[in-house]
Amino acid sequence: MSELLTINGLTKRFGGLAAVNAVSFSVAKGEVVGLLGPNGSGKTTVMNMISGHLPPTSGTIALGNETISGLLPNRIALKGVSRTFQLVRGLPSLTVAENVIAALAFGRRRLWGDTARLEALSRLDEVGLAHRANQLAQQLTYIDQKRMELARALALEPELLLLDEWLAGLNPTELRTGIELIDTIRKRGVTILMVEHVMDAIRALCSRCVVMNAGRKIADGPTAEALADREVITAYLGDAHA
Repeated sequence: MSELLTINGLTKRFGGLAAVNAVSFSVAKGEVVGLLGPNGSGKTTVMNMISGHLPPTSGTIALGNETISGLLPNRIALKGVSRTFQLVRGLPSLTVAENVIAALAFGRRRLWGDTARLEALSRLDEVGLAHRANQLAQQLTYIDQKRMELARALALEPELLLLDEWLAGLNPTELRTGIELIDTIRKRGVTILMVEHVMDAIRALCSRCVVMNAGRKIADGPTAEALADREVITAYLGDAHA
């Protein structure tokens, strides 16, 4: 498989703190890769640099053969990278459909009017939310807010989808539905890099995991092997468990 995302020596410093320290890994086209680690390990900072919300201090990020590190978020989105956030970032005063239309209007095809509305309804149908298209976003339940944000990310027609704890806070039934939805997106050929703490989801969806701790990469390999790595167990549970 050819590499879609290539990260080399990625570093982000905030004053004297190295939140991400010389991290390198790649993601092949069609892969679903878990980006794991304890809280504060630097995972979301990596996602923020890939999506352009933070500039790297040093190192490079490439999408295919093109370097994207340091570009603004809108430029990176137009090149085929979209994401969700730990805290849903909807437009609460707009309807659910209008939230997706906003993404379409500024997306890769710049859709407007009836064409955009039809496309928005199609994206909402993908995530099981078409029946709420005319509701205000602020009226949605937590899981449906997450569905709306995912529909908006998919509306950008990404080659690479970044999911930052998209499954967090879901009950067991919602979690099963969420895993099935992400698997459906994977089967369509979208490459996914996901930050997640729900290990059932990681085992079900990710063929491979990259694990971080204190800003460094400490493991990278098939999911079962990465999760069994002694340094990974120590990072999560301490020396006694390792």
